[in-house]
Amino acid sequence: MDVKLIVIFALMAVVMHAPVLNAKPISLVERCWCRSTVNTVPQRSIRELKFLHTPNCPFQVIAKLKNNKEVCINPDTKWLQQYLRSAMNKMKKAQQQQS
Repeated sequence: MDVKLIVIFALMAVVMHAPVLNAKPISLVERCWCRSTVNTVPQRSIRELKFLHTPNCPFQVIAKLKNNKEVCINPDTKWLQQYLRSAMNKMKKAQQQQS
């Protein structure tokens, strides 16, 4: 047998039996959208709210404004907490009515 062929088989055997590392790939999907947040946004200027929860990031709230800008809102803001509470209550009532 040729020495090169033996070396290739040996390398293939090592690669196939090497332990798989738990390294995470660097991905744009896993990055946090909100690097900084604002506490005050005029509620009348908000067109829509997006709620994001990614594995490596805290809960994120992105507001799309009427001027097409997007800003990250602090999820601990009082009015936002009230909004979320009322939305959850509406969802619970809707589920109870369906049951």
